[in-house]
Amino acid sequence: MKFGIIREYKNPPDRRVVLSPEACQQILSHHKNAEIIVEPSPIRTFTDTEYKEAGIEVADRMTECDVLLGVKEVPINKLIPNKKYFFFSHTIKEQPYNRKLLKAILEKNIELYDHEVITNQKEQRLVAFGRYAGIVGAYNGFRAYGLKHDLFQLPKAETLADQQALISELKKLKLPNIKVLLTGRGRVGNGSREMLDGMGMRRVTVSEYWEEEFKEPVYCQIDAGEYNRRKDGVRGNKADFFENPEAYKSNFFRFAKVTDYYIAGHFYGQGAPYLFTREDTKHPDFKIGVVADVSCDIDGPVASTIRPSTIAEPVYGYDPETESETDFKNPGAIAVMAVDNLPCELPRDASLGFGDAFLKNVIPAFFNGDKDGVLERARMTKNGKLTQRYSYLQDYVDGQE
Repeated sequence: MKFGIIREYKNPPDRRVVLSPEACQQILSHHKNAEIIVEPSPIRTFTDTEYKEAGIEVADRMTECDVLLGVKEVPINKLIPNKKYFFFSHTIKEQPYNRKLLKAILEKNIELYDHEVITNQKEQRLVAFGRYAGIVGAYNGFRAYGLKHDLFQLPKAETLADQQALISELKKLKLPNIKVLLTGRGRVGNGSREMLDGMGMRRVTVSEYWEEEFKEPVYCQIDAGEYNRRKDGVRGNKADFFENPEAYKSNFFRFAKVTDYYIAGHFYGQGAPYLFTREDTKHPDFKIGVVADVSCDIDGPVASTIRPSTIAEPVYGYDPETESETDFKNPGAIAVMAVDNLPCELPRDASLGFGDAFLKNVIPAFFNGDKDGVLERARMTKNGKLTQRYSYLQDYVDGQE
């Protein structure tokens, strides 16, 4: 089995990679019939030299490989027919901008395996960059807070080496006695929590967060069951919420009344209530002044997120009265950090973490007959057709609504 690590061609450039030099070494040492070729790249977070020093071949020979591993969408003109590809295709939700890509994949008889649908038998994702989105998102939110209130100027995350460097910068801050709210206890939310804990911020309970004033900055981490409640008044739980989201309404505003900086690290499911609406932001008791929307659902559950921001310009302002974009430093504006490719700012750490998961959960499937069905569940196309699991995308491919 010959694996190829492809160069990332999509713009803006992405420096991440599926497998580090060390991960490649582990594959070759554990699987004697495995081969790996790395396509040369001037931007990859691990240099061509690092792969060569690890004994990994670097060459323009992707056409010889059986399985091609990438991170972002492969441009149509770079797709090699009749290959197996792994990358984030951003097509499973019928994203209009990638319809032509999926159509081309079918026409070129490519087997597509999307990282987003690599799951175990319980349908839980096995490889993801979410933790690193949470890590960078929390940091960027503090940076936005400092800029919004002219308190401090943190360096951009992309200029720092790793997560520990980010934490070191946060530890230097002298914050006022603010309250920080974090939603979500998955990869993203827990990634953000690592930063809050790492900088030494005190964690408090929900009741303490509402009721008490503190002489130090504090944070509270909550999940769906704490910011939603059933419309019928019956006591709900997280499992019931995910099964019947339409039966719930938001109970988030009680947090918005006491929160200074909000980190949105939750998963938002179809049919679930919005956390806060545009009308909520107009209320005189709405206190949130800075939002780090790591989840970044546009015009969705976090009303102030009206567009994604960029690594180059990560913060914009939302004016609650006009419901439009404004200068984030304006007194009434909510400062919004909604970068939609946050892990790109920490490419080395993100690549190492992703590669460890890929090495553990995906690579064995190529050598054990896919006994756990990992490859089968992630295979979106085969023999020029959508697989049964993804046949719902046929109208999307055909350009029909």
